[in-house]
Amino acid sequence: EKKRKKKEKKEKKEKESTIMINRRLFVALLTAVPLVIVPSCMAFSSSLTGKKPTFLKMSSTAEAPAVPEAPETAQKSLRLGIFGGGTVGGGIVEIIQQKAKYFNELTTQNIDVRKICVRDASKPRDFTVPSTTQIVTNYDDILNDDEIDVVVEVMGGTTDAKDIVFSALRKGKDVVTANKALIAAYLPKIEAILEEVNSDGSRVEFRYEAAVCGGIPVIRSLQSDFVGDEVSMISGIINGCTNFMLTAMDRDGKSYDEALAEASELGYAEADPTLDVGGFDARSKLKILMRLAYGIEVDEEDIDCRGITDLTTVDFDYAKKLGGTIKLLGVAERVEEGKIAAFVSPCYVTADDPLFAVIGATNAIEILSKNLQSSTYIGQGAGRFPTANSCINDIVALAKGDSSALPFNPSSGDQFVNDYQSTFFLRIKYEDKIGITRQCGEICEKHDVSIHSILQNPVTSRQDAAFVIITEKVSLNQIKAVCDEIKELDWCTEEVFYMPVLREDWMR
Repeated sequence: EKKRKKKEKKEKKEKESTIMINRRLFVALLTAVPLVIVPSCMAFSSSLTGKKPTFLKMSSTAEAPAVPEAPETAQKSLRLGIFGGGTVGGGIVEIIQQKAKYFNELTTQNIDVRKICVRDASKPRDFTVPSTTQIVTNYDDILNDDEIDVVVEVMGGTTDAKDIVFSALRKGKDVVTANKALIAAYLPKIEAILEEVNSDGSRVEFRYEAAVCGGIPVIRSLQSDFVGDEVSMISGIINGCTNFMLTAMDRDGKSYDEALAEASELGYAEADPTLDVGGFDARSKLKILMRLAYGIEVDEEDIDCRGITDLTTVDFDYAKKLGGTIKLLGVAERVEEGKIAAFVSPCYVTADDPLFAVIGATNAIEILSKNLQSSTYIGQGAGRFPTANSCINDIVALAKGDSSALPFNPSSGDQFVNDYQSTFFLRIKYEDKIGITRQCGEICEKHDVSIHSILQNPVTSRQDAAFVIITEKVSLNQIKAVCDEIKELDWCTEEVFYMPVLREDWMR
């Protein structure tokens, strides 16, 4: 009996020892191997997925099971086709090459210049053409290339450029352009094409920051910064060539011809400078600004436009006597509720005006509004890199996915009126005779024009002298009637030159 009890006691102890060993082993396994719990309905049922069941194999080491790496995604690219390999086109390519890494980080896309269309493919370029870029001479090489996302038009003109832009939009390609003449001439048509191609929910974009004042971001500002505001007036130096010339006439005492020759030598003036000196370039830009600021569509020809060709050093002499200077300005103003007036003209500007100190080829625009009151934008209005920089901003915005449903802002019910009121500066050239002042007074009285003052420098030649009349605030049409009558008098030697004074409060 003793032997039996001793044997049972020994077997019990061995059994307890075995259980203890198994428990320790189980705990060790739990701490050494990750526990994966898979619901039975998902782990073993093939009916839900239609695939063979998959069993997870437990690792005998402490390392977690390897997770399969996701396949690498190819880097996206925004592919460009550029029309024009000259000054601005070359600037765009150079900036893209210099800042490729930064643009990639900013947009998560490579900006890839695929093709550049030029007139002469054999002509040497003043920029390095990327090895992946193809130089072509056929427009369709870009327009019919389905891989090209964005057409950049910097060739200028309003004939071929129009066909290129219209075709690109209709083919679903975004467009970036610096062509203010094209936009001013065909803005309603561009708007209609965009409405047509986007009617199915597409988002074809039209960008044109570089079209007005080169490197100054005034287009984007009017599209986004004044949406809750009400613009009352826009006034600006929006042509660099003429501002350079007027600076030379004012500061250096040069004649019109001397100032034009210098502007041409430095590349500010074209071989035919008519668009600049005649004010027509500024008028095209003003039309675009008016649409953005006031929502009105106006025929360019209806905007009163006078250039700088009639200005003389005598005008600057009298402007200095008044304490100011002369600038060629584009001005648009809300003259009353629902009515907008506009003009391009030389203007007398006082010394305390923001535009007074803007010299050389620099551009400047002042916007007066209800909320922001006065906002002034100053910068380079033309040139390789200022203009290219604005094109680049539009390209990068597209790469980032920015969208502008109405690139010209919504239309309004405002009406354009081809008349405005201002104080006016009249310069009258004459042969000295008795009764000149009396006759001028009578004509002004006849047209309800009140004279504020008459200025006259010492007369050095009785056959070729000039005096200036400063009026009170009157309408443009009244001034035109006065000038037409005075020029018919026998002592008046040429047409009367007139220009508005920019500010109503110019007299202190």
